[in-house]
Amino acid sequence: MKKSIIAVALLSMLGAWGCCKKPAPAVPAPAPAQIEEPAPAPAPVVKEVAPAPTARELYEERYAALPTSHTVIKGECLWWISEYIQVYNDPFMWPLIYKANRDQIKNPDLIYPGQEFQIPRQFSLAEVKEDRRSAGAPKPYLPPQDAQLPADIRADLGWGF
Repeated sequence: MKKSIIAVALLSMLGAWGCCKKPAPAVPAPAPAQIEEPAPAPAPVVKEVAPAPTARELYEERYAALPTSHTVIKGECLWWISEYIQVYNDPFMWPLIYKANRDQIKNPDLIYPGQEFQIPRQFSLAEVKEDRRSAGAPKPYLPPQDAQLPADIRADLGWGF
């Protein structure tokens, strides 16, 4: 067994030594007439990259994607609807929904399953303050910073996006 292992090792060494000594094939040099001047490199293409959107633009996109209507389900009230994150994320802003849907809502304490309410998305800071005051919010009647507000109001209040 030892003899066969030694024989295989010697044969593989001889085969490897023989492979290393093989000359590389000669590549004929091109004739001087065949050498061509390289073509000039094309001018680099400058792609205009659109600037990254600002934080305000991103906020405006997210705000525009929020729902503009809500269908009432059993057990909901205007307070709860306005408290939903995708609506206003502030329960004291329920008068905005009430005022926008007075044709359907006779009494703000009585809403019914299946009613489709419009969710106003464009309003002023003065409207928000007045509606929060009428809903019983504490002074100074400013909405919380995580409320869903138009970008202009957030900018007026000095809040980030």
